[in-house]
This record gives sequence, structure tokens and C-alpha cells, in this order.
Amino acid sequence: MHLLPSSNRRRWRSRVQEPRPQEVARQRFILLKLLIVGLFAVLVIQLGRMQIVDHDEYDARAETNRLRTVPVLPARGLIYDRYGTQLVENSPIYSAAAVPADVPDDRFLEVVAGLAEITGEPPLDIALAIGVAQESDDPFTPVVLKQNIDEATAFLLRERQPQLPGAHVLVESVRSYPQAELLAHLLGYVGRIDAEEFAQLRDDGYQLNDRLGKAGVELIYEAALRGSPGYRQVEIDAAGEEINTIAEREPRPAASLALSLDLDLQRRVEEILRAAMTDSRNGVAIVMDVNDGGIRAMVSLPSYNNNYLTDPVDEDALPALYDDPAKPLVNHAIAEVHPPGSTFKQVTGSAALQEGVATADTLITSTGSIAVEDKYNPNRTWIMRDWAALGTLDFYHGLAMSSDVYFYYLSGGYYQGGDEVFHGLGLDRLAAYTREYGFGAPTGIDLPGEAAGLVPSEEWKIDTFGETAVWTLGDTYNFGIGQGFLTVTPIQLVRVIAAIANGGDVLVPHVVDSIVNADGQVIQSIDRQVANKLSISDGNLAIMREALRQAADYGPANTGASNLVTIAAKTGTAEFGQPLADGTYPNSHAWYTAYAPYDDPEIAVVVFLEQGVGSTHAGPVARQIFDYYFDRQRVVERAALP
Repeated sequence: MHLLPSSNRRRWRSRVQEPRPQEVARQRFILLKLLIVGLFAVLVIQLGRMQIVDHDEYDARAETNRLRTVPVLPARGLIYDRYGTQLVENSPIYSAAAVPADVPDDRFLEVVAGLAEITGEPPLDIALAIGVAQESDDPFTPVVLKQNIDEATAFLLRERQPQLPGAHVLVESVRSYPQAELLAHLLGYVGRIDAEEFAQLRDDGYQLNDRLGKAGVELIYEAALRGSPGYRQVEIDAAGEEINTIAEREPRPAASLALSLDLDLQRRVEEILRAAMTDSRNGVAIVMDVNDGGIRAMVSLPSYNNNYLTDPVDEDALPALYDDPAKPLVNHAIAEVHPPGSTFKQVTGSAALQEGVATADTLITSTGSIAVEDKYNPNRTWIMRDWAALGTLDFYHGLAMSSDVYFYYLSGGYYQGGDEVFHGLGLDRLAAYTREYGFGAPTGIDLPGEAAGLVPSEEWKIDTFGETAVWTLGDTYNFGIGQGFLTVTPIQLVRVIAAIANGGDVLVPHVVDSIVNADGQVIQSIDRQVANKLSISDGNLAIMREALRQAADYGPANTGASNLVTIAAKTGTAEFGQPLADGTYPNSHAWYTAYAPYDDPEIAVVVFLEQGVGSTHAGPVARQIFDYYFDRQRVVERAALP
């Protein structure tokens, strides 16, 4: 049997049917139609959302592109001293700016390049500033690109505005301070609003490029000095240029401030204090009206030129201000605390009189020191020193001669053989009167940054130093003479002697006397405010006043006695630093506090020098202040005579 040749074998193949061209075309057409229908559906939905759901939003945007509301700020209110001398000025400057919303995307780089060419600012900085603002919630507020440009640059920018859509020249008002360092801590300064401030104040009508008070009364009285902004509703073209004013509302004029400050006295106090600084990095002198709390002068040295910080900021001057160890930006009169030294004996003494611990006739003998038995170690005795062996003293002489031993007795008592043979105030009563005088809390003065100081307690000491840090009798002794843990500010201390002078009213100090409207009418008076009424009787306050008069007559405080009026005064020398081997301290702060005239109190003075002795260094400063103040007053009175 023979096989057939392969060429004669039948071949079977699976047959795949290929689509006809007409069917392919039809399927593609269907897909295209579905795609078109889908796109149109999306478009219809989007148009529906824009025209129906979000109609109000887009309508407002379209209207904003045609109409724009431009805020109109009133000129910032002025500030005057108590005799009407103007202390601040408003000066116009030109600034190069851009309205981010008016810078077209397709011409962004062109506008940036043009602004960089005109202003000299880096193109990247300009691009970033405009770009960030375009993405913000308020792209219609001009972004300041360069402040304080000269008139030629402003003219060139205005000339090229049609070719640079969104570019603008802003005419801004900036604050200047003719007195500079003399009043910087009181007036403060005005600066550009920052992001955090804008977030808090935008609902009050502030704009991204606004200025506001940053320190001093400029900050505290910002609302009055700013006034109420008005507006202009304007029609604009595609380049952001104004075509027509549709509506406008005039701003409400800002108010001005009349201070209790006496500029002439402030200048003289600053000169006297500066001459006395010598080794001190910091110095303070305050003159306060004892009857209403008005600040007549407040000098804190070193000071700073507030024009450097007023927008536009002088960047070259900042490092020296920030790095200075004397801290010129700090108002040492209200913001820094120190132990008050023997000036605090006014508090201890008046409290002892009121509590019956002492009378004007109480006799205590100072042999130069007092021995304190250690209650935890009977074999150990602590020696608390006086500044001299002053002998037997009554209350007047004890305060006038500033005997530490006398006030150790009054504050902590005296113990022999474990028994208290002289009953002192003790910690709790002494602390209570200390707080009654206003220590341990801000005074409420109308300046920012006030410190509270510290009135120590047993609980505070344990919380601060640990469970083993129990309160000791020595702590009470130190407290009673203004040493140890107690800290105060000069503004707190000056109102202590003012309260003794005025009959027991602890006043709230104030720098501003009144707020005045644009027509010169007083719209708000800063009235006399009493923070607390001392629980000390008139008779005991009278004893304290007489003791202070004697201190200025024959005690260490006589270095501050005036040649023109009788004063009442107390010195203080507050030791600090590491004690020497003999228990004394190498460093001390100098204090002096006083009021005058003695029989008809008018002003209180406090002087503080970071290094020095109260009677030697601070006293003469107070004397010159009193002499200048009352001599000038007599000159005025003589001139008024017929």
C-alpha cells in the first residue's frame, strides 16, 4: 500500500473573520459620539454649577473685576504733651506696589521685569511677593514692593503703568518722632502689620499693607489714633486703572492724645540721669503726680531711636539695638524687676505701725548686727548685719537712719533661747501689706510690657527650689528690708511713696491725660483711678511721713534734699551677686524715692541706678530733679504776678 504524496493531502485551516471596514467606522463613530456627549454633559453640569449653584460668587467676582472698593484711611492722630507741644509728625512717602489680581498671567514675567528695572529690587523677590498674594484671600490689596522711593522713581513708575498692568504708586503716611530717644519708651512706634496681626485684625478693617502701633501709647491707644477708615468704590479698566468713582464715604478722623507728660521736665530729667550713670548700664527716673497718678516724666536709659523701627525699618540699625547687653529696647521703668533695698522699709514700717508691732516710740538697739539661731541646727548661728552700729533708736530714727536691725525686729521679731521676745509681723502679715501696696501685680499703667514683680511666700519658695527649701526666719528678715526674693519695678515703687503722701490711695499711673477729637474737644478723660485704698490709718501714715521727712533732714536720704522745698524721702541700696567671704556683697543697685513738698504733696520721684549706693548716687539725681521742677514753677509764678 502506498501513501499519497503530501502535495495531494487536503489542508484544513481555522478561519478568522475580519471586520468589515464599514463596521469599524460605525463603532468609532459611536465612541466619538459618546465622548462628545460626555464632554457636553460635563460642560452643562459645570455651567449649571457656575450659573445656578455658584451664581452669587461668580457674579461678585465679575463685579469686583469691574468695581473695586478702595479703603481710605484718615491721617493718624497726633500726640501732644501736657502743654500742647506736638510730639509726633505724619510724613508722606511714595511706595512702589502692585495689585496682584490685576497682573495678567500671560504678562506676569513682563510686569515683574519692568518693576525690577524701575525699583532696583530683585525680580525673584517681586515675583514671590505678587505670586503669594495672588493665591491669598485678598489679591486686590496692593502689595508694597519697595518703600520710600524718590519722586523720580515714582514719576517713572506712573509713566509706565499703562505698559505694566497691576503696577501702582502708593502715597503712604508714615510716623516720625522729632524727639527720638527722649520719648521712645513712652510713645513707641508705628510699623507695618504682620501676618499674625492681620489675621487678628482683618475683621476690624485692617489691610495687608496697613501700619499700626507696635509699642508705647501708639500701641495701647491704636484704636483712637487710627480713626475709622472710609472707602471709595471705583470703576476700573482691564489694567486695574481707575476710570470713575461710583460711591465714597469719608473716613472718620482719628483722635489725638494729650499726655500728662511735661516735655521740658522730661528733657531735663534725662540730662540729669545720663550724667549720673557712670558705671551703670541702666538707669531710671520717674516723676509722678501724687494726686492723680499722671506721669510727668519717665526716663529709661539707654533708650533707642524709634524712627529706626518705624516702617520703613532701618535694617542697618537693628543689630546694634538687639545685641546691646544694656537692652535699650526695654523700658526699665516698668518691665524689669530688682530688689528694692531699704526703700521697702516704708512698707514694713507702716505695716508694723498698723498691726501694733511698733509705735512711734518703740525703742530698738542696733549694735551693728543681730544673731539668729538656726532652728534646725542649735549649734549654728547666723549673723544678720546692719550697715552700722546705730545705737538705740525710736521709729523715726530707725527709718531715718535706715537701720536694718530695727526692721529685722519689725518684720521677723527677735528670739532668745528659742522664745520670741519681740513679736514681729511675720511672713504672712508682711506679705499681705506688700500686696496691699500693689507689689506682685502690674500697676495697670497705659504702656505695654509691664512686669509684675514678686512677693515671695513659703509655697513659692518650695515650688521654686524644692521640698527642702523651707522658709526661714532669715528669709523674713531679708524680706523686711527689701532684700532676698522680693522684686519690684520702679513704677511700683514710686506709687508706694505717692500713696503715703496722698493719704493712702494706691493710684493707677497713666501717661495719657485725655483723648481729643479732630475739633479739639475732649472725648475721653483718663480720670484718677485708685487701685486700692490702704488699710493703714491716717495717724500711722502721718508717722511714716514724718519719719521720711527726718530721713531727708539728717539721715542718708539727705543727699536728695531740695534747696527749695522740704521733701520726704527714703534711700535704698540693694545688694546683689555672689557674697564675699565676710558676707557682704560686691555689687549693689542704687534707689531713691521721695515726694515733695512735704506739707502739700505734689510730685513723687523714684531714681534707680543699676550700680551704686542710694545716698551717694541716686540721691543727688532726685535733688536736681526737685530743684529744677520747683525753681521753674517759681519762675512761672513770679512772671504771673502783676
